[in-house]
Amino acid sequence: MYNHVTVGSNDLAKSRAFFDAALAPLGMDCTPSESRLRYAGDGTVLVVLTPSNGEPATFGNGVTIGLRAATPEAVDAFYAGGMANGGTCEGPPGVRPGSPFRNYVAYMRDPEGNKFCALWPNPEYVRGLAPKAE
Repeated sequence: MYNHVTVGSNDLAKSRAFFDAALAPLGMDCTPSESRLRYAGDGTVLVVLTPSNGEPATFGNGVTIGLRAATPEAVDAFYAGGMANGGTCEGPPGVRPGSPFRNYVAYMRDPEGNKFCALWPNPEYVRGLAPKAE
């Protein structure tokens, strides 16, 4: 279990617009300070900050931060809010073709290039009632 996830930003105002719009539908609220944004909800914390070493923020290649959504509509709102505030599409909301678990997901990158996923878990699969897709 993780305590928090941190991503870097080169422009906290731009990041705040993106994350406020994308994370509010997932129940995550912002507590800003001078050098960071702290989003918390349902026992999880995401911190967006300017790197303390003074170097530019960059994204991690191959890294995706997955956030759980309460409903498919929350996934849609996450995606719409982020895309309207500088996000770039990495996969629109829906069930991915060939997805073994049939979860409802959306993928996008924030203005700095960090990749995020909002996921509503398929309740039939979670409860063990649906077989894994082949």
